[in-house]
Amino acid sequence: MCERIHTLAESRKRTKHWMIKEAVWEYIEREEAQEALRKTPLESWRDHEETGLHVTGDEVIRWSASWGTDNELEPPECHW
Repeated sequence: MCERIHTLAESRKRTKHWMIKEAVWEYIEREEAQEALRKTPLESWRDHEETGLHVTGDEVIRWSASWGTDNELEPPECHW
């Protein structure tokens, strides 16, 4: 693995340290994004349980179907 890092670093005219730091940074960014995706549905469900606010599937479908058209709709409002 060290040789692979060395070869790649040389081809990019970077240090091995820079390559490793970049790899770790990208890994952390990816893992944080995945964690946020896991949290979002759970947090949304907890909010719904506490408040009862929601949008229906039909409202979301109607809204998303309007994307990119001349009559693009505003996102649906949460309601009870």
